[in-house]
Amino acid sequence: MSVLVTGGAGYIGSHMVLELLDAGEDVVVLDNLSTGFRWAVPDAAKFVEGNVGDQALVLRLLNENAIDAILHFAGSIVVPDSVVDPLGYYLNNTCNSRTLIACAVEAEIPNFIFSSTAAVYGIPKINPVTEEATLQPISPYGSSKLMTETMLTDTAKAHALRFVALRYFNVAGADPKGRSGQSTPRATHLIKVASETALGSRARLDVYGTDYETPDGTCVRDYIHVSDLVRAHLDALRYLRDGGESIVLNCGYGKGFSVLDVIEAVKRAAHVDFTVNTVARRPGDPPALVAGAGRIREVLGWQPRLDDLDTIVEHALSWEKHLADYRAAS
Repeated sequence: MSVLVTGGAGYIGSHMVLELLDAGEDVVVLDNLSTGFRWAVPDAAKFVEGNVGDQALVLRLLNENAIDAILHFAGSIVVPDSVVDPLGYYLNNTCNSRTLIACAVEAEIPNFIFSSTAAVYGIPKINPVTEEATLQPISPYGSSKLMTETMLTDTAKAHALRFVALRYFNVAGADPKGRSGQSTPRATHLIKVASETALGSRARLDVYGTDYETPDGTCVRDYIHVSDLVRAHLDALRYLRDGGESIVLNCGYGKGFSVLDVIEAVKRAAHVDFTVNTVARRPGDPPALVAGAGRIREVLGWQPRLDDLDTIVEHALSWEKHLADYRAAS
């Protein structure tokens, strides 16, 4: 049997492909390369350029490759952009996911793993936030992902499709072996932006708001290493193949770091100082978002291996140096 990875040429998707190949899985990647990179997909995986909203293409891939599981990473992920372009996010994240789910039902695919987000919680009243918390997204990005969760829940009740939806907290870092990392130009992830600034490819780093009700006034987030995240997906795949029931799980470590904490960690790792400016808050940013992370360990048996901010920063910075060397040589 094979696994279909949508968005497998992107940041998280490419790490997932590596993890699946390392585990001996046959992998098919579908990506339109709007934000991903063809070079990020190893030759051992079958690559198809296309959109998950292309029903005919998706059905052909599912039927021709003996697919038994879909891991769905394709989508738009920048919260402020979703506020500016809500319809674009509902098209790419919700409508295209609906098409993919319909294809899974038609092709009788039994297992579906969905890349969801902690943005479905909006501004939680209590941190760490558990899966039982009220779902009140404050951005079209969060709403678009919640709609897909709802579609999966309803579909699983009506058809022989079981799913795991993993609500990501803040994903960061890079493959410890240096095979992949966050490579998207103009990325907004804090650790990547800080790493770029430390290496001189950005003139400064902007901190969006220092007046939040947090210990140092900046936003607090739960940063999870991308390699731990994709291992959680592999655990989820095994869980579903073993007959596990559909479930939604947080995917984070259960502890938070502020924006200023992260900046100091990057400065320590890079052994440099750099300019930090304070600017206005961005729309759609909750003050704090930390995972209640007990259920995923209990249900999937997931055990993080890289649960350390300095390690996450070290791997991100190493990847950023690799990109800088590559650009200099090009």
